[in-house]
Amino acid sequence: MKLLEHQAKAQLARAGVAVPSGRLARSADEARAAFELLGPVAVKAQVPIGGRGKAGGIRLARTADEAAAAATAILQMEVHGYRVPSVLCEQLLAIAGELYCGIAVDRDQRGLVVMLSLAGGVEIEEVAAATPGRIARLWPDPFAGPLPFEVRRLALSACVGEAVPGGLLPVRLAALLVPFVGALYDLAIRLDATLCEVNPLVVTDQGQLVAGDAKIEVDPSSEFRHPELAVDPSTDAGAATSGEDPLDVEARVRGLTYVHLGGSIGVIGNGAGLVMNTLDLVKQSGGEPANFLDIGGGARAEVVTRALEMVALDPAVRGIFVNIFGGITRGDEVARGVIAARDAAGIRVPLVVRMTGTREEEGRRLLLEAGITPATGAPEAAAAIVALARAGAASG
Repeated sequence: MKLLEHQAKAQLARAGVAVPSGRLARSADEARAAFELLGPVAVKAQVPIGGRGKAGGIRLARTADEAAAAATAILQMEVHGYRVPSVLCEQLLAIAGELYCGIAVDRDQRGLVVMLSLAGGVEIEEVAAATPGRIARLWPDPFAGPLPFEVRRLALSACVGEAVPGGLLPVRLAALLVPFVGALYDLAIRLDATLCEVNPLVVTDQGQLVAGDAKIEVDPSSEFRHPELAVDPSTDAGAATSGEDPLDVEARVRGLTYVHLGGSIGVIGNGAGLVMNTLDLVKQSGGEPANFLDIGGGARAEVVTRALEMVALDPAVRGIFVNIFGGITRGDEVARGVIAARDAAGIRVPLVVRMTGTREEEGRRLLLEAGITPATGAPEAAAAIVALARAGAASG
């Protein structure tokens, strides 16, 4: 579950972290009203992905007309594939310097890691790739959390060879970071967050720390523990706060094991390992998988129907590959589900179904009679669906 910026900052504010004053807006009039209340603002697209500034999704406004114009332009955008439903109009900060501070799950160390860098304001992945030494790290005791002396040591380590933002002395920066890191760590624990980061962490001209941007990702397995994140009272009634891909959300509602991958070949299989192998076969054949969808063992016709309908919701899908290795899953049941889903959902893209195992001959016969391409070998089936999808795209 990815929180949008305004949601993440609301959580930070409740935790005692300083954030800029801001108002959410869904129209030019609301952005104008926000300016009248806050003065000069940054108008920021609310989408669950980074790189908004480079994509034109963040604009500065120093008049009410500029705020309205910026909101109008941004609300008509798509940022890296995400439509912008709202903007955060946030009071401009007097920035003297920028840091990065984040807390993430370190799977190698089996715990949380606190990361601090004086190279704030840019994507931390770029810093890690180009100059990994500029990121100082702390692995706190999971029972004690980051102790004050550990945070001070972390801060001083990050300052080695660096110009301290805002002209602060290293010891002053360390003193400011002790309560900030403690609050951020407590928030990460409370929300079961896999990522909780502030970038930039702004040093103001008054020598204070303010969260200029924020990103929080909550472990999806713990969503039931956080019902307060399900609905945001500041948004439209019933609006989801997760910022997740809408196809992933829809699949969860339908009870399907699905991950949207963004390609053009829909993939359905029975078993996680088989589906992953199918993704590889599609790639090897020159295609791009649109999704991962595992219907599990013993899936009956109605499950196959729901799976196909789910894949067909993706407008980028140009062909669908169903890969079934039979055992307790019956081939004729799968075939009936595929045929029923195609007819009920009006699926017009090519379908290739590979099945082996129980009642495979009967299943392939049903598919052939219904005008769907059956196959016995997975590599040949992958090559066939990629070719059919390309042919359909070329003719369409």
